[in-house]
Amino acid sequence: MGAREVRLDLLITGARVRTFDPRAPWSEAVGIADGRIAWVGEVADAPAAARTLDANGRLVTPGIVDSHNHLLLGFDEDAISLEGASTLDEVRRRIAAFAARRPDLGWICAENAVYSVVDGRRPNARDLAGLDPLGRPILVTTYDQHSVWLDANALRALGVADGGDLAWGRPERDADGEATGWVTDFYTSAMTVAGLAALQRDIPMYSPERRYRKLRGSMRMATSLGITTVVEPQVPLAELPLFERALAEGALTSRAIAALFHPVGADAAFRAELRGAVDRASASPDRDGLLRLGPLKLYADDVIEPHTALMLDDYANRPGVRGRPSYPGDAGRELVSVITELDRMGFQTHTHATGDGGIRLALDAIEQATRTNGTVDRRHGIVHVECLHPDDLPRFAALGVTAAMQPRHCSPDLVAGTWMENVGEHRWSRAWRFRSLIESGATVAFSSDWQVGEMDPLVGLYSAATRAGLDGSAAWTAPERVGLDRALEAYTVGGARAWHLESSRGRLAPGTDADLVVWSGDLYDHAHDPSGLLREHAELTIVGGRLAHSAGALSEADGVVGDDPVAAAPARDRHVHAR
Repeated sequence: MGAREVRLDLLITGARVRTFDPRAPWSEAVGIADGRIAWVGEVADAPAAARTLDANGRLVTPGIVDSHNHLLLGFDEDAISLEGASTLDEVRRRIAAFAARRPDLGWICAENAVYSVVDGRRPNARDLAGLDPLGRPILVTTYDQHSVWLDANALRALGVADGGDLAWGRPERDADGEATGWVTDFYTSAMTVAGLAALQRDIPMYSPERRYRKLRGSMRMATSLGITTVVEPQVPLAELPLFERALAEGALTSRAIAALFHPVGADAAFRAELRGAVDRASASPDRDGLLRLGPLKLYADDVIEPHTALMLDDYANRPGVRGRPSYPGDAGRELVSVITELDRMGFQTHTHATGDGGIRLALDAIEQATRTNGTVDRRHGIVHVECLHPDDLPRFAALGVTAAMQPRHCSPDLVAGTWMENVGEHRWSRAWRFRSLIESGATVAFSSDWQVGEMDPLVGLYSAATRAGLDGSAAWTAPERVGLDRALEAYTVGGARAWHLESSRGRLAPGTDADLVVWSGDLYDHAHDPSGLLREHAELTIVGGRLAHSAGALSEADGVVGDDPVAAAPARDRHVHAR
């Protein structure tokens, strides 16, 4: 059928269209029919369309694929955010004010604390003393969800003060055996079957209803920011019904991929449950393709800030300390065994690894699994890749391993202090090697790691281009900067390829899903001064040919109609310090 014989539902004209289709990388118009891209080309050659939209010079790109976004960790109305609170005095002020405002709550919960809120030591229970005259327990999560900070009332309520352990974390104790109030290994333990059950029993913030409320809010935010496919990287089997409910209630305004969590110690019976859940979902896919299961989340190590990520050599400021692997045993044999078995069962894995030792363990396990099983193009992924040894850089491309990375994480306003000091300046050249990995031929998929970092992909694009703070100061490791076009490619083409979706997403070409973004302006106008990206936004988000978000400048009078637009992203998400 020729171009003139196609009948479009919508034709977008007057645009700069970055297609990422190598046959026609740029165009000025794009047409949609039946939920797919039906035509791309010059407007003079466009077929007839039921509706036409003049983009007035705005940039149109494929929809953003956010390959690591914790939808279940969104803002909680019944907790206080500590974003931007860099001192203990500010932390105490915010928690005390919140406690005074909310006498109705049984627990006082705060989110997003930074590790460096006190100098030279971990925060402890005494730092939270006297904040609530009602004597309610106080729980604080760190920005990365890997540690928890408890006050004395919480230690008593949970039995930790009496020597008890937690199913959802590892309480730190001093030389006398007294609990300090600091809990490590939180997120790896909290999402196990036993950990989640205990957490939901103990802490109201983790009730199914509040987690569902977070999921809905995070999904609305994703769509409003131009994200058309979002990967929730750690879904416990027990919380899979939250996504099924969201699908049934129309809350999935963008497409979601749920990566099910495979905890340390899981056995063959549990893996069979995972296989059954994925197979059942595949056998009855939703009509609009909004929810997909498949990848599995694992951990090779923890995080660098509390010295729990696995390093090949000692931490710079902790002689004799190299962290630890998530899986016990010598030389990571158990991780090799688990990934080999999951690969044999047909699973794609998405493994957290931040230290250079943890990254090497994950690469070794994937290499062994591929060799043992003879599998091809499984596209296992390693997420974060914060500190990469030079010897391991070429292994990503050689093994077909995706590097799922977060540009905002490298910003010096977030990692100066704890991360930089722990790693040591002699290893800073290994930090977040975006450009080197891309130039090696590896698949690099950019993402936000919301709510560890801002969800807004424009913040990610700015951070990739500058490796500076959001105020433009203190740029570092400049050789690993990635320009705007390459960064957009990592958010679109790279994201689609990471999940075997390159035939349907990540590009604007006839036959692909009509998932696209009309930005507020031409982002390429800011290629030489990336700070301008922080003033742009997603004007329209279209998912499967459906209008999923409108910021209002391009109205329905211009010919765009669809489902009710979702609310704009809260202003607090756009340019706040989350790490």
